[in-house]
Amino acid sequence: MDRNPSPPPSDESSDETTRVDAIGNTVYSKHWLFSTLMRLIELVSPEGEEVEELDSRAETELDEDLENEICKMWDMSMDEDVAVFLQEFNATDILLGIIGKSKCPRLTEICVGILGNMACYNETCRAISNNDNLVDVLLLLLGDSDPPTLLETSRLILSCLSQPDVSSIWVNQIHKQHSVRENVCFIMQSSTNADLLGKIGEMVDKLFDLDKELMLSWVVESKELSDASTTEKEKTAETALVPCLLEAARQLRSDSIEGLEVYIHILQLLTTTDGGMQALVRTPDKAESTWTLLYDIVHTDLCQDDDPEIIVEEQASVLSSTLAVLSAIFASCMEENYIKTERNLPLLGTLLRILFYAEESQKRPSEGTRRPSTDKWSVPSPTSGAQKGKRREGDYHLKILLDICCEFLSEIFTNIGKEIVSKSFKEGFLSQEMCTSAFRHLLPQYHTAVEKFHAILMEVKPDTAEQLLLEFPNLRS
Repeated sequence: MDRNPSPPPSDESSDETTRVDAIGNTVYSKHWLFSTLMRLIELVSPEGEEVEELDSRAETELDEDLENEICKMWDMSMDEDVAVFLQEFNATDILLGIIGKSKCPRLTEICVGILGNMACYNETCRAISNNDNLVDVLLLLLGDSDPPTLLETSRLILSCLSQPDVSSIWVNQIHKQHSVRENVCFIMQSSTNADLLGKIGEMVDKLFDLDKELMLSWVVESKELSDASTTEKEKTAETALVPCLLEAARQLRSDSIEGLEVYIHILQLLTTTDGGMQALVRTPDKAESTWTLLYDIVHTDLCQDDDPEIIVEEQASVLSSTLAVLSAIFASCMEENYIKTERNLPLLGTLLRILFYAEESQKRPSEGTRRPSTDKWSVPSPTSGAQKGKRREGDYHLKILLDICCEFLSEIFTNIGKEIVSKSFKEGFLSQEMCTSAFRHLLPQYHTAVEKFHAILMEVKPDTAEQLLLEFPNLRS
């Protein structure tokens, strides 16, 4: 009688061997990991008569079977037990040696990727960061020509910068390696790889957030020396920080709103210091290219005239950073023609619309409020913790956006003229409803700006001005 064969008898010694060979609580094999690392070492340090032939072959190629094996190790290194075991096996020094000798871009990428996974955990991140030679080599890799290697390198550095107890090590080393700035600027200016630009942007954003002194040193290094040769001046112009940031932002506009937001936030960080602000406004075009790009992003990508208010709420974070930079440039470059309000009436309309939308959203019933229905009282479904957290985060970004809009609008109200106010009403950028909403947000903090704007309204739109007085009687004083 045919039947399926019985399972083999239990082999307790085999089970024990498997447990001893397992890495931590995983099913991954220590022996397999050892043998794979040894194959990697042999690949870059071959012995015998065929060394030159092997070196030549390994220069651009990686054996398919070996590539599959080390890619498995790359995946395994995402597990903390494996990452810690690799460190105990001194894998950081082994991988450093392989990276140093490798002539194969794919091999370098995978080795850096393994280190990047290891850097996600505190213990192994400390080991990587305390290896001075490894840190130096990784920073030098930012000058590599291989985009996948650059992506893994920037991911690794970002992970280390995000660990508070080792971030200072990386900041100090970056201070010492001037090539980091040049290589980063070159990537921002020349790369079309959205993933790479996004990760490089995150790295720079984190770096500048950690160390304003470093940020300013990168800005200062962008300036041309008066006694520099023509070649040196051209090279400096090519790696000036602000133009490189703008080029990366242009590249990411259509590819990644998240990446675009990172670069705009870097520009916003520059506006928080005098030196950074000077870097923005003392460019050859006096910040016009920055203004033009961000102005277009606001009106084309983030906040079009017919967008519903939910779009503004969803874009609150990136809108905040963009408008903050525009506001800083406006306050610093009022004499420049490109900044004149008459040339930027849509921006005035956008600021007013954001404040109006915010007011309307505050009037909506909150979660859990009973709403009348045609046949019964309906009760909203309970909101999950994740939904509540997301809503709180949205409220936080919206609050920042409103604060920035109010400050920006107060600057415009302080400097606007009668002709522009009249034109704004005629073209639909201003209305009594918009003015009422704006006054509610601006008062009492920006009383002087509102008072000056209201005085202009008394001349060009007396009926509207009188209606506003009825709602805001304090303006009579």
